Amino acid sequence: MPRALVPFLLAVAIALGLLAAPAAQSASPDLVISQLFAGGGNSGAPYANDFVELFNRGSTSVDISSWSLQYASAGGTSWQATALSGAVQPGKYYLVQLFSAAAIGSSLPTPDASGTTNLAVSGGKVALVRGTSPLTCGASAGSCSADASVADLIGYGTAVDYEGGAAAPAISNTLAELRAGAGCTDTDDNSSDFSTATPTPRNSASQAASCGSQPPPSESASQNAAVDIDIQSALSIALERSSVSFGNHAAGETPASVSEHVTVVSNNDAGYALSVHRSAFSPADLPLGISGSAPSGGQIGPALAGGAIAPIPIAPAPDLLVGTKSSKSGAAGDVWATSLGFASPLPVVPAGHYTATVTFTVIGQ
Repeated sequence: MPRALVPFLLAVAIALGLLAAPAAQSASPDLVISQLFAGGGNSGAPYANDFVELFNRGSTSVDISSWSLQYASAGGTSWQATALSGAVQPGKYYLVQLFSAAAIGSSLPTPDASGTTNLAVSGGKVALVRGTSPLTCGASAGSCSADASVADLIGYGTAVDYEGGAAAPAISNTLAELRAGAGCTDTDDNSSDFSTATPTPRNSASQAASCGSQPPPSESASQNAAVDIDIQSALSIALERSSVSFGNHAAGETPASVSEHVTVVSNNDAGYALSVHRSAFSPADLPLGISGSAPSGGQIGPALAGGAIAPIPIAPAPDLLVGTKSSKSGAAGDVWATSLGFASPLPVVPAGHYTATVTFTVIGQ
């Protein structure tokens, strides 16, 4: 392959992303209890706190700044209230963090509200209430559902009050109550709307879910267009310095090396080889050499192995191999950390200004 340099590289990328909404369930514009976990901090619990998750199944925002989340034991009518605040946007969740028995399990996602109510694993009642006054219902099935201030109710496990024909199933230190349809399903029957599963708390920062049906597609037409592009071979080289000066020195001295990093850009999957030669110094030749190290994936030439300084050959002698790489370069190019120096002390030559030219060449494999 010829040694011509091609300092041009073209890259084209096309990305297409699709976002699909959850499947629709039976929906009504209301706020519901979508998840409940009572094992927070208990032995084997996945989370350190009890929690209740709310979900807005509707199409409008719900202001809950005057609402509360309330809890009573399975057969009790004494309710503990946790104040809520803010608003819940359509399709969004709202996480209420509650009691922790011990530092067992992971922390919840950032809660939207917090309280100290201790939910019983064996059974209890949780109500979402449009107000902050404690409820007095809950001694028998259907008693709390008849209260107009109760927006939603779940009785679980051994609870004696619940929505519908029976309470939601029993839970444990590792299982939570989850409303079907990612919170969308509500038949007003706790036993059919909820099932037990591993807790997956979601807060207001979680991805929204849609409970509405998708609108029918509108009339449309489409036409395809073929797209193609030819990517040319790219091979280029760049030097750290356009000139290198060693300053003033005397015969018998060995000047310190000066870095001359070489950056190679190549889109050839088979890789490339980097070599170097020079002209003779004028008015008399000097023992110029080179040392260096390879970039990631590259192999340094044998003469430069171990940090050695190798003499740079004078054209038309064959080039000195700096190194090779058997794959294309990185996006920003491969940097060969070379330095120019002298392979031996400066010889006894007449005083004067000495010049030469060093040529690096990269060849595609």
